[in-house]
Amino acid sequence: MTFLQRIAPDNIRQSLSSLTGTASRHRRSLRLAATAVLAVGAVVAPIAVQAAYAAPAHQSTSQSSDFAAQVAFKSLADAKLTADQVKGRADLTQLNAAIENLENNYSSDPAVLAKLTDAANSAAVMAEAVAAGHDAGAPIAQAAVAKAKAEKAAAEAAARAKAAAAAKAAAEAAAASSSSSSSYDTPSVSVSVSPGSAQAIAKSMAAARGWGDDQFACLVNLWNRESGWSTTAGNPDGAYGIPQALPGSKMASAGSDWQTSASTQIAWGLGYIAGSYGTPCNAWAHSQSTGWY
Repeated sequence: MTFLQRIAPDNIRQSLSSLTGTASRHRRSLRLAATAVLAVGAVVAPIAVQAAYAAPAHQSTSQSSDFAAQVAFKSLADAKLTADQVKGRADLTQLNAAIENLENNYSSDPAVLAKLTDAANSAAVMAEAVAAGHDAGAPIAQAAVAKAKAEKAAAEAAARAKAAAAAKAAAEAAAASSSSSSSYDTPSVSVSVSPGSAQAIAKSMAAARGWGDDQFACLVNLWNRESGWSTTAGNPDGAYGIPQALPGSKMASAGSDWQTSASTQIAWGLGYIAGSYGTPCNAWAHSQSTGWY
């Protein structure tokens, strides 16, 4: 009991006691309220702190996704441009696959986008390197192709020349056979016959074959070039006589005097022309284009 309680009258003590009880009850209510506030604070404070930290983290993730997407789109455009530029000079299998993956597997996950972007960039760099190597080796490849074409052309030319020579030999053989079985008369002429006389014999034989002056003119030009109408004209390759039979012994099919007789040589020569070219003008045209007939 306080000092005031001991000295106060009874009615005053009762009032003090009532007031003291009321104050005590208020203190208990205040303590309960304070405890409740502290408890709520203990629950709410961590949530508020967590929310405060979570908002910047979410914002950071969104920014990272946007940046990764921008890089991916740029890499995709660059990869497509590279594919167009190196087409035909590099294998585009890997680059096309990387482009397709980046287009069809778009993700908001920055890690996934980064992986696909790196694959596209690497494939583009590889394709550019292969194309550069192709360009560096192009002159060598072109030289090799040109050499191969030249060798092929030379081989074909040699084959044609060989075939032409074989055809000529066969034609000469056929002409010799035709001359030996011909019903045309072969006048006897001496070895000293002049070119003019040899041409007169040839004109008569040509007319007997149905060849007119135009064909005879071609014959004159042809044998002027070959032998000058000389029965003894020889050539290092073995050709001989007015028609330059190769070898000269082929004319034996037209007569045993083939070495000296203008008529024998002319008869064989006209038979060869008929069998090989049909007419003297055809033979003359071939000689003009090739140098031989």
